[in-house]
Amino acid sequence: MRILAAMSGGVDSAVAAARAVEAGHDVVGVHLALSRAGGTLRTGSRGCCTIEDAMDARRAADRLGIPFYVWDFSERFRDDVIDDFIAEYRAGRTPNPCMRCNEKIKFAALLERALELGFDAVCTGHYAKLIDGPEGLELHRASDAAKDQSYVLGVLTAEQLAHTYFPLGSTPSKALVRAEAEERGLAVAHKPDSHDICFIPDGDTRGWLAEKVGTAPGEIVDRTGAVVGKHEGAHAFTVGQRRGLSLGVPAPDGKPRFVLEVRPVSNTVVVGPKEALATAEIAGERFTWAGRAPSTAEFACDVQIRAHADPVAAHAVLADGVVTVRPEVPFEGVAPGQTAVMYDGTRVIGQFTIDRTVSAVPVGA
Repeated sequence: MRILAAMSGGVDSAVAAARAVEAGHDVVGVHLALSRAGGTLRTGSRGCCTIEDAMDARRAADRLGIPFYVWDFSERFRDDVIDDFIAEYRAGRTPNPCMRCNEKIKFAALLERALELGFDAVCTGHYAKLIDGPEGLELHRASDAAKDQSYVLGVLTAEQLAHTYFPLGSTPSKALVRAEAEERGLAVAHKPDSHDICFIPDGDTRGWLAEKVGTAPGEIVDRTGAVVGKHEGAHAFTVGQRRGLSLGVPAPDGKPRFVLEVRPVSNTVVVGPKEALATAEIAGERFTWAGRAPSTAEFACDVQIRAHADPVAAHAVLADGVVTVRPEVPFEGVAPGQTAVMYDGTRVIGQFTIDRTVSAVPVGA
């Protein structure tokens, strides 16, 4: 195949490109410039789109003997990922920018351009498997459970999966990938993995949002509506948060309180006991299927609500354009805006953005 290898400058994408070359494919490397004013150097594991990363990707491509290009996707990234991130927080939701980047940039904008240029597939260093199932191509968890990235790939559709290549999915461990990179003479063999949000490299999400959204003083209330504190901007809070609340009124039982809800219309933050974070139901209208759609409107599945959360057995219902999920054991600390990915064993069924949650603990209970 003609393969376009997305090379971030890290070890995973470099080894993925190397395996594509070794498999006999015609490979071209590309690095995505996602910021018009990208930083020069990384700070440890923070950030992933610096000039240093672009140079690391180029050196890896040179070592592999493949053509290499840098494509400017900064405008699309700003519109589809950064602006979406800001808008979601303004709406009192907790977005996942990595999901949006995979959905809108790596497997939409990049794949679209790749196909226009005559490539058959886009290759990335994600840890996930593509398996030919009885009813078509299926997305599965990676062999290395600790590195599995099927959750953040849950937004991919059947058409996108048909033009995707994940060479690392069956690798037992990340340590083997680093050892392979060293054997191949790739300078990124021991480069730290990227963490945090790439466009907030200093990790100060609250400060970054305050600059972009501004401050708007409001009230912090308990579940009965009683005012227990003040805040400088509801965007700085997310469901499940405990620290930084600065409450002026202690809880009657003396126990810590947690953020239960963010109400952007009234600019109010609702807090309560840890028990009230238990969620008995989630639902969303924005959903996609990773391959074939479920054959029935009701089905059993395992649901994962964060990238590193444990899956929870649940029952899903699709009705009137809404997916509703009721877990066998309540989820904890679910926020609107998060993504729920549904699994059948290791196979990704699909995903939806959580629009509504129902607490397992009624007010006053």
